[in-house]
Amino acid sequence: MDALIIGAGVSGLTTGICLAEAGLAVTIRTAVPPENTTSVAAGALWGPVRVGPEDRAVTWAQTSLEVLTKLAAEPGTGVRMASGMEVTRTEPDLPYWSHLLPSMRLCEPGELPPGFAGGWHYTAPLATMPVYLGYLRNRFTQSGGALEVSPVGSLNELAGTATVTVNCAGIGARDLVPDPAVYPVRGQVVIAENPGIEEFFISRDEPEPSTIYMFPHGTEILLGGTVEENDWDLKSRPHTSERIVANALSIEPRLRGARILEHRVGLRPCRPEVRLESEPLGDSVLWHNYGHGGAGISLSWGCAAEIASRITA
Repeated sequence: MDALIIGAGVSGLTTGICLAEAGLAVTIRTAVPPENTTSVAAGALWGPVRVGPEDRAVTWAQTSLEVLTKLAAEPGTGVRMASGMEVTRTEPDLPYWSHLLPSMRLCEPGELPPGFAGGWHYTAPLATMPVYLGYLRNRFTQSGGALEVSPVGSLNELAGTATVTVNCAGIGARDLVPDPAVYPVRGQVVIAENPGIEEFFISRDEPEPSTIYMFPHGTEILLGGTVEENDWDLKSRPHTSERIVANALSIEPRLRGARILEHRVGLRPCRPEVRLESEPLGDSVLWHNYGHGGAGISLSWGCAAEIASRITA
């Protein structure tokens, strides 16, 4: 085996694709299949949020933006280009990555919902995560990769298993490495029938642990959400779902009476900075690729490409 990857979320699958398509023999080991990872609960709009350091994040995000934009033109990927707005109740301050999106502009006052002072409108890739994860898994296996559902007890037990091991364990890296700098930020969302909403909506400055966002995915719409630091609970909380729906309804009246289809919960693997670096593992090499916070999909292709270029150089 040339490479062993730990974790089958969006980072693990993307890294596996980059290495397998470079000609390496790659196996992914994961505690749960891709459809049960935290990635499935993501709203999955491109945007490097809750992640650092900003200089490296912008580089990784730019690469991911280019790849995801191309995937949006391919049928069956689950990715499309979506337009929408982020709004604030205070004076708008464009995000540090706004220069990567030529379509970004400040909102006109008439575009804003009541109670908001400003915002910005743009177009970016948006992924329907159950479909996108299936696409990534199929692309990985079709490139010769193997996926094994088998938990990893420790990194040391993997020494000598492969020439290179890549740790994409997400929130699991806290115990696996161990790395106490990794902490969960719980996100709960509601999947509802889409009454015809086409544009996404994000309110960035709600008082935490609440936040408001809506991401349309065809006949469904993902409503969020929560930003609950150091909360490990993976069970959906009914009172939180009720609040999410009420907040969304206050912004978008068309949601009144929309049928609720599903509840999802995920733990964003946050860290002060993404850890993308290598270290020895016995006689082999261990690469770390975790700590992507709320920007897993947004950094996935950039981080994977950097690791692949270093490994295959």
